[in-house]
Parts: sequence; structure tokens; C-alpha cells
Amino acid sequence: MAYTTVPKSTDYFNTKLYTGNGSTNAITGVGFQPDFVWQKSRSNAEGHGLFDVLRGVTNRIQSNTLNAESSIAGSLQSFDSDGFTVGNDVGANGNGQTFASWNWKANGQGSSNTEGSINTTYTSANTTSGFSIIQYTGNATASATIGHGLGKIPTMIIFRRYAQAENWDVYHQAIGNAKSIRLNETGAAFDNATALTSTTPTSNLITLGTSVTTNANGNPMIAYCFADVQGFSKMGSYIGNGNADGTFAYTGFKPAFVMTRPSSGVGSWYMLDNKRANPFNVVTGRLEADGSGTENTGFTWCDFTSNGFKIRTTEGGINASGVTFIYMAFAEEPLVSTNGNAATAR
Repeated sequence: MAYTTVPKSTDYFNTKLYTGNGSTNAITGVGFQPDFVWQKSRSNAEGHGLFDVLRGVTNRIQSNTLNAESSIAGSLQSFDSDGFTVGNDVGANGNGQTFASWNWKANGQGSSNTEGSINTTYTSANTTSGFSIIQYTGNATASATIGHGLGKIPTMIIFRRYAQAENWDVYHQAIGNAKSIRLNETGAAFDNATALTSTTPTSNLITLGTSVTTNANGNPMIAYCFADVQGFSKMGSYIGNGNADGTFAYTGFKPAFVMTRPSSGVGSWYMLDNKRANPFNVVTGRLEADGSGTENTGFTWCDFTSNGFKIRTTEGGINASGVTFIYMAFAEEPLVSTNGNAATAR
């Protein structure tokens, strides 16, 4: 069995739960200084909050809307050495509300990447964990390129024109380079050759088309890039069978986080992790990236096993028969760690 290239998964991705206090609230225990924080109220119907070090603190975009970036003074105040601090904004720190946050480490603010035809404003790349954040200004030129800094091919990229109201655009290797799928909507993947000019990203460049969702002329853009890293991250797909003894998706590690949705049909992005609701199998807590609803704990969704996840429901949003589902997954621990220990199921 192969070893992971990431010695400790929680040095690069970690889920942190917290309870709001309606005031200044330092959230610790993440394990590193995050560069990308995605948070959501579990107990209340509040929108998601996505914050990254390139756009800066208090600047929130939401996965569940096409609203432009908003500067929310009481939202995320700082990225700290072991977490982050939030203020009095109800969506980030409502008093008595329970929250989930998903945290990724890139490489701080980074620097301009000049490998492509567009010099990025900043590219913050972590080559170990296969995650980078890119800030750039679009030029609406077909076949324009930007450097992602990973040194490996991104298998999922989430794009956003963030200063104006606009849909999110998601590239995923399982749906191919001529299609897009929305983060903020429930529609199936659709033909969209103008997003990436039907060109698969390379180990150093992303080729852009003329779509306003990936390359709007004169507009600031943000892109979150994820690559497959053995034993740590996997962007894959599975086909549902409509049975409570559902499909098994092999990742090569015990998952800490899985986000999945149908790509060949209509459905929401289901967000599951190893910290919420039932701490053992079956995983029961679900939030939706495209919705503002409260956490759904009424279904048994899947098992997190030592080497992937096993669907345990007939519910169509995660296991409709014959439907293709895409997913992104990050590890709690690899199948075999660098010390030779094998992972177990939850």
C-alpha cells in the first residue's frame, strides 16, 4: 500500500465546530493558520460565508447566492495562527448558534504568478496539499492563461467574479473541460465551452475562455484550485444505485470531509464531515453549499471507511439510481501513514 505525501492531514485541512457568542470570538483548534475559511451556521437558516487571505478579512462571498462580495465588519476579523476570529455578525457568530467551519491552508498571500498570459494579482499555492487560491483580473480573451502554482494538474476549480452579482462556475475533471456546473444552483452540468475553451488544465496553467464566470473583462476574479494528492485529497465520481446498500467511492484515505452532488441530474451540493452530528458511522449531518437551510440530521447518509465512503441511503440527492455524482473529499488520515499504520473506519 502506498504512503501519503501529506504526513499529517490536519496540517492542511480541518473542520472546526464552534458556538457563536454575538461578540468577538477567537476560534482556536484548527491546527494551522487558514488561508481559506468556509463557514456556515448549523442551527439557523443563514447563508454561507467564504473568506480567503487574498481578498482579505471581512470580505464575504456566499456559495448559496450569486450576490457580489460584501464587506461585513462583524464577520471574519482575522486569520490567526491556530484558527480565526469572528465579530458580531449573526451569520458568522450569532449568539448561541452552532457553526461549522472548513479550513484550508494555502501559502499566505503568495505573489504574482507570471507563467500565463495574465499575470495574477496573487497566487497562493501549497504544492504539498494540492491547493491554491488565485486572484486575477479577467480580459475576456479566448485562450488566456493563468498560473495556478501547484506543479500538478488541478482536478477541481471553483471560479467566481466576486465584485459583481454572478453565478459560481465549477470545473470538475469528472464532467470534463467543455462543461460547467454551478456552486450556487441545483441544475445539472451543462455545455460551456467558453469557460475553459474545452482545454484541460495543465500542471502549471489554466486556460480561460470568454465566459464572464471565468474571465470577465476588467473584473477581479477568484479561483480555488484543488488537485488530487495521494492519501489526502480526491475529486472523483460515482454512479448511484438507489439502494440503501449504496455505492462505494474509493478515495484511498479515511475521509474527513466529502462534498457531493449529482452532475447528470438536478440536485444540491451535500456537505458531510467527520465532526458534526453522529461522531461514528453512519454519518448523519448534512449542510448544502447551495442553500441557507439548517443542518439536516434526519437521514443516514454514508459511512466513512478507511479507504473511502459508502452510501447508506436511498435518498436521491446522494444516491439516485443511474445518476452520476461528483465529489470532492479530504482526508482525516491516509489509508497507510508514513509510520506504516493503517487507517480504520470511524
